Amino acid sequence: MSNKNIVWHDHHVTKEERASIKIQKPCILWFTGLSGSGKSTIANAVEVKLNELQRHTYLLDGDNIRMGLNMGLGFSDEDRIENIRRIGEVSKLFVDAGTLVLTAFISPFQKERDAVRALVEADEFIEVFIDTPLEVCESRDPKGLYKKARTGEIPNFTGISSPYEGPEKPEIHIKNDKISIEDVTQQIIDYLQDRGYLHA
Repeated sequence: MSNKNIVWHDHHVTKEERASIKIQKPCILWFTGLSGSGKSTIANAVEVKLNELQRHTYLLDGDNIRMGLNMGLGFSDEDRIENIRRIGEVSKLFVDAGTLVLTAFISPFQKERDAVRALVEADEFIEVFIDTPLEVCESRDPKGLYKKARTGEIPNFTGISSPYEGPEKPEIHIKNDKISIEDVTQQIIDYLQDRGYLHA
């Protein structure tokens, strides 16, 4: 809900000026995929590599955000939508700060991912689809969530009792069942380097 007494305050330092001293082009690397697909593992590996390249980054992870900023949200469709809306707004601020922000969220709905994309400039949102077959994700089940979902202990579980809408046209599409973490990481770093996000 808007408030007519609130006015946007323009900063004297621009996004471009913040990015220039970091020697990089800011963007959102939006990792999406099923639970157990490898989103967080890959996002962490990419951030480590970017750190080695002395780039300015920040990683937003689903579980960590739900322990603070989104603590009061559940897993209904409505709460999932609000979860992603808030993450989108936070990610936009990191881009404005000139940072390479990585996000690892299931973010099951295309409409909500597109809404985040619309918050920033066209080349500042990079959708990274970690495309791992459901049976592979379920066989990994690092948190035992699929087992609980199958027995009905967890309602509204993405891929089991709640839908997941895979990206229609992701910038990066990773088939993550027969590829090493090193190869995936390098593929993403190459994308960033080839398109000028990591200035020399």
